Amino acid sequence: MSLTTFFTFLTPKDRTFFPMFKEDTDNLVLMGNTLVELLKEPNAKRREQLTKEIDRLENVGDDITHAIYVALEKTFITPFDREDVHGLAASLDDIADYIQGAAARARLYHIAKFPAAAVDIAQILQEGINEIASAVPQLMNLKNHKKLNDQLVKIHSLENAADRIFNSAIEQLFLKQKNAIEVIKMKELLAMLETATDRCEDVANVMESIIIKYS
Repeated sequence: MSLTTFFTFLTPKDRTFFPMFKEDTDNLVLMGNTLVELLKEPNAKRREQLTKEIDRLENVGDDITHAIYVALEKTFITPFDREDVHGLAASLDDIADYIQGAAARARLYHIAKFPAAAVDIAQILQEGINEIASAVPQLMNLKNHKKLNDQLVKIHSLENAADRIFNSAIEQLFLKQKNAIEVIKMKELLAMLETATDRCEDVANVMESIIIKYS
């Protein structure tokens, strides 16, 4: 039995990392949902509550990421390469960081009404996170990875869609907005949201690397 086959055989029996990855992706789903709600919310008080909830969830995500790193130091046999376990955890954490970053800018800049492009990108991000949450558990069994491959293609496609919306929104912002301060505010918010979708693609890239190694 080859080393790759050996570790693939062990993967479904993992009781340490996959539960934590599930907890992490479930937390990200909540963050994505809360972000979309925030960008659609007209009430300032409710927006503040949603921003605080995103902060709380980001802290939850940090704790999970730390727990994965600690387990990685203590565990001899991991479900796949240690660098991939670390890379997957770090990439998931990056998504949470950029969601929190977008919410923080909305609060710091006192943005009361969000452009349609911001909501559109947040919804694409939400969809990408949902795909990730569904895809990560499938790494437990890579014998039939067609569905997983299809989901990873979908994540890449969503990132491309976010890029298109972002580029168009920035073009229109500089063409139509004469207030330089408003340009800076919206550009930073849109960039933070778009970068979050890039981080979803990073997660997909890590999963693709795992598939190549273990399927």
